Amino acid sequence: MSMLDLARRPTGFRQVLASSFLLIGMTITVGSALLFQYVGGYIPCALCLKERLPYYVAVPIALVAFVLAAGRAPAPITRGLILLIGVIMLISVALGVYHAGVEWHFWPGPTGCSQVGGGDLSSGNLLADIDAVHPPSCDAAAGRFIGISFAGWNAIVSALFAAIGLRSAFAKADRFS
Repeated sequence: MSMLDLARRPTGFRQVLASSFLLIGMTITVGSALLFQYVGGYIPCALCLKERLPYYVAVPIALVAFVLAAGRAPAPITRGLILLIGVIMLISVALGVYHAGVEWHFWPGPTGCSQVGGGDLSSGNLLADIDAVHPPSCDAAAGRFIGISFAGWNAIVSALFAAIGLRSAFAKADRFS
């Protein structure tokens, strides 16, 4: 079966389910990172911020894919968007693995990622306080859960999202009930 034949397959419940799962899952993932930052007080390093970019791109695409899949839009468009999400999440996997490797000192990180974080924004002179805050070093994990850093968890979760997107893009369509 050729790629063209796969793209012409109709979409169905699997694509609706996958696009909705991707939309919700990716939103929760990037939302959790933002909560850790703004509620938990974790200052993200430069690589942490770059790891969020694929989510910022993929979440709106997932929303469009969900709307199109639920509305039974042309299959090539819907499947193409879901495939695009899978590819974007593969990029996210690479970013997460790279960052986790930097944290474990398997390879060096970017040169601009070596500053130590810290700073107090409560002195009353906000502009001076902002200038005094430096992001943390990329090679120091902000925290670990079950021995895996946030970057490592991002790689794992992104791999799951990539697998769902890639599999769903080429899966047979189930009929709507």
